[in-house]
Amino acid sequence: MTHIDAGAELDPVHPVPVPGGPPAHGLTSAQVAERVARGEVNDVPARSSRSAVDIVRANVFTRFNAIIGVLWVIMLIVAPIQDSLFGFVIIANTGIGIVQELRAKRTLDSLAVIGEARPVVRRDGAAVAVTTSELVLGDVIETGPGDKIVVDGVCAEADGLEIDESLLTGEADPVVKRPGDPVLSGSFVVAGGGAFTATKVGREAYAARLAEEASRFTLVHSELRSGISTILKYVTWMMVPTAIGLIISQLVVKDNGFRNSIARTVGGIVPMVPEGLVLLTSVAFAIGVVRLGRKQCLVQELPAIEGLARVDTVCLDKTGTLTEGGMDVLELRPLGGADERHVRSVLGAFAVSDPRPNASLRAVADAYPPPRDGGWACLDTLPFSSARKYSGARFEEGGADGSGGSDGSEGSEGDGRGEGDGGSGAGNGRGGQGGAREGGAREGGAREGGARGVSGWLLGAPDVLLAEGDEALAATRELDERGLRVLLLARVSRPLDDPEVTADALPTALVVLEQRLRQDAAETLRYFAEQGVTAKVISGDNAVSVGAVAGKLGLAGAADTVDARSLPEDRERMAQVLDTHTVFGRVTPRQKRDMVGALQSRGHTVAMTGDGVNDVLALKDADIGVAMGSGSDAARAVAQIVLLNNSFATLPSVVAEGRRVIGNITRVATLFLVKTVYSVLLAVLVVCSQVEYPFLPRHLTLLSTLTIGVPAFFLALAPNGERARPHFVRRVMRYAIPGGIVTGTATFVTYLLARHHYTGAGALDAETSAATLTLFLVSMWVLAIVARPYTWWRVALVAAMGAGFLLVLVVPWLQHFFALKLVGTVMPWGAVGVAVVAGGVLEAAWRWVDR
Repeated sequence: MTHIDAGAELDPVHPVPVPGGPPAHGLTSAQVAERVARGEVNDVPARSSRSAVDIVRANVFTRFNAIIGVLWVIMLIVAPIQDSLFGFVIIANTGIGIVQELRAKRTLDSLAVIGEARPVVRRDGAAVAVTTSELVLGDVIETGPGDKIVVDGVCAEADGLEIDESLLTGEADPVVKRPGDPVLSGSFVVAGGGAFTATKVGREAYAARLAEEASRFTLVHSELRSGISTILKYVTWMMVPTAIGLIISQLVVKDNGFRNSIARTVGGIVPMVPEGLVLLTSVAFAIGVVRLGRKQCLVQELPAIEGLARVDTVCLDKTGTLTEGGMDVLELRPLGGADERHVRSVLGAFAVSDPRPNASLRAVADAYPPPRDGGWACLDTLPFSSARKYSGARFEEGGADGSGGSDGSEGSEGDGRGEGDGGSGAGNGRGGQGGAREGGAREGGAREGGARGVSGWLLGAPDVLLAEGDEALAATRELDERGLRVLLLARVSRPLDDPEVTADALPTALVVLEQRLRQDAAETLRYFAEQGVTAKVISGDNAVSVGAVAGKLGLAGAADTVDARSLPEDRERMAQVLDTHTVFGRVTPRQKRDMVGALQSRGHTVAMTGDGVNDVLALKDADIGVAMGSGSDAARAVAQIVLLNNSFATLPSVVAEGRRVIGNITRVATLFLVKTVYSVLLAVLVVCSQVEYPFLPRHLTLLSTLTIGVPAFFLALAPNGERARPHFVRRVMRYAIPGGIVTGTATFVTYLLARHHYTGAGALDAETSAATLTLFLVSMWVLAIVARPYTWWRVALVAAMGAGFLLVLVVPWLQHFFALKLVGTVMPWGAVGVAVVAGGVLEAAWRWVDR
């Protein structure tokens, strides 16, 4: 490890070690308290959702609430309270939306605390984990692979420390950091370890903005939201001229009472506004967040629910996704006559040389404890890197067990001393055996009091450490085909930082690891196959081994694996290979990103799952990034969805929730927009015909509640497994426009027939009642079509709405309250007949659209 030299002092305020100073021991409790008192704390709260004020503002202060609010005030002044019911409905709907989003906010906030990064700082000479908000200026923060840099600082210690700053600069190549170099919040460690001293905290640090962007309840691009916004824009353009014409028609052209004219004008304007559509979308999303939260799934960006439902390709990292994080050592195979006891000592020393071991090294550490007799001083380390696919260590060997490393010559006999750089001999007169390869001795044996020697070792992927055709590779192929993971322990004579360190690597032993398959992985892959979602396994491990694991899980195409080192760099050619193959091994972090881009270039919507630093770039570029809760801070920061329970089996729930939201919103949007279309059409027909508008606001409030408001709420929350399809606006309007035209035309025909049929006092109320009956029946037909396919509760819902209208027609005080009374038998049955004809036309029109 690279340390700061002893001899320099720390600044009492900003204890940044300088070259020539001691290692950074961190702050004392008194210094921390002093900085807190001065306000030098990382006081930027991690926001997982919009604030309560933002939620209320977003739900209350909308364009259409403003329009409805003005009309409501007018109606309260000029008309009875029953003509102002639409205003109370808007208040109730807005309240429901606020409550649901606040529930979602609480869910997100509580889950964000579970998944929050807890950096390790040095205080009072000990390493302790704190929350990001407890960091203070001058804290010494330890880092290791996968850790996100949460505040700005200066590197104090470095042990092969490499930091990826791609989230800040866009440059994917990791940057080597040495003591004195700056480190920026928002970057993350990809290799090595070390410590840095915080120089900017709170709102001064770049992390203040980046952390907010990474975890905020953001409203990023969503086809559903943008589609609804487009629809509302067109509705506004249609509504303004139509409303002006209606006002002129009712106030000027027709000789009608002022109050009655105002009431009927408002009655024509209010139903043009699809005020509940935006609200219902927000409610559906918010309830989705709450539902997923109960399954320990943190949705960091709300439209991610929608996005995953649109995914047709999911790229899976093997480690941590298809397999559990832990591994077990299954077998140790010494090579070339190597002494197994010595190999075990090397592995034991190697395992403890890395303060932040990866899963493979942790398995080695569990199987091979460090040598108990000492004498294995670690002189230098090379941290594991996903780009290199190996790690390294150099030891000063020797000790009571007698095993000594050698770099120069054979051990000598008789006097217990070794000659050369690292030879060792036996004190009892038996010489150590040393075989040299390119000037480096393989092994010097000593049974008693052996001399000390220096040896260098690499542990990593056999096909990376050894040249093609090396005989040691033959032993790994059979193991790879069984889905086992194989590490090669190799001896090297070159310095660990030599770019050609693997050139003369001497194979010493194979360490065979068995990965634990996730019990739910096979079922999840089967679910994706049934749903038409293509799964691609993209791993940094050996291709044959990855294919064997995928084969055990029943993934189609697992036998035909591809070594990513043979992939073409050209995006188009790479996309062709990706389309025809399923399993890819030896994929570098940059290639993962390129592969996601290649799939997207073919029009695929891509989700990427992962938990490691090597997955971050691909997670960031994918349409939807899914990270495991136990994964690296960096992976969790860039992902839109975090599986806090680390269960791959949660993904089908997310997909199902997204499909439920999109499918149901598409359904209910048709209900809302049919009303908008027929309202605009009725207003145009009234203006052209120079007649009174047929409805008062109370009539349309009743119809909207029974045929749209209540049913839409239940339909929006119903199960729906239909795969999400693109072009939301086009698909909705294809049904809404013919549906609205048929409904509006049928209603106006009934109204004109009623005007011809009824004469004398009370004729207008009778005409309105007949037109209302036709409008209700045709609207119910629309609801019945939208509610398909039928289940018992959908049939019960439609029937309940019909019963509610019938109740209004038969109860005298409700008749009076809503000004509805059917007069005679000819016109009411005529209204029913017109509705039946309209229903048949509606069925034919929608079936034609379906085809």
